[in-house]
Amino acid sequence: MGCLTRARLTRGPRRIVCLTEEPTEILYALGEQDRIVGISAYTERPPEAKANKPVVSAFIGGSVDKICALEPDLVIGFSDIQAKLAAELIAANQQVLIFNQRSLEQILDVILQLGLIVDAGDRARELLSGYSAGLEAAADRASKRSVRPRVYFEEWDDPTISGIQWVSELIELTGARDVFADRAAGKLAKERFVSTAEVLEADPEVLLASWCGKPFDEAATRVRLAGVRAIDDGRMHELPPEIILQPGPACLTDGLAAVERAIWG
Repeated sequence: MGCLTRARLTRGPRRIVCLTEEPTEILYALGEQDRIVGISAYTERPPEAKANKPVVSAFIGGSVDKICALEPDLVIGFSDIQAKLAAELIAANQQVLIFNQRSLEQILDVILQLGLIVDAGDRARELLSGYSAGLEAAADRASKRSVRPRVYFEEWDDPTISGIQWVSELIELTGARDVFADRAAGKLAKERFVSTAEVLEADPEVLLASWCGKPFDEAATRVRLAGVRAIDDGRMHELPPEIILQPGPACLTDGLAAVERAIWG
């Protein structure tokens, strides 16, 4: 009975390493940032995280020795891309949790799950209420629009990769049409490959780009996609990866606002 009583009082993991940005932002939003002992080098949100927390990983790889030295009781990562690092950490006897959220609904689910894990379920539900209200307000604005511009979101240029599911859903939520929505549900990047010929044929009216890991090359894109209406009309917009390619609070708030602003002004 004594062991069970102590287990009930643990209130979740107290030393958490976040291998990607979104669990860090979620834990800060929950007011549970003191539990974080290590973060990803790509962390931009919130800015105080990078100033106050040690960096122990990139995205694909990380230092198992550094992570283990922090004596975490939970390591949180994201996607199949981190499978190798996760396996190495498990082999090092670490407790590892990998999420693989791809849709807006799954992102909201992850926020709730993390809240429950750190004994902050009520706060997580408050956050979900606010994020859901923002999504619903965007959908309401979209319902009043009479046109649906064709939008192409480019996540990478070589090979060319179209938008992942949550990005596609944000585009559609604002009332526009993702020209490659049929590929957005592909969990692997190769399932979202598109050719230049396919982009030219789709003739998007708006081009949104966020190349994870390098700045968008507008000049090269103008040459590569010459003749596309978005190019001719000067409707190309680069979105910061930290607000659109991060499946957490950022894409639900600033990411949504940036997509809506780029498409609708």
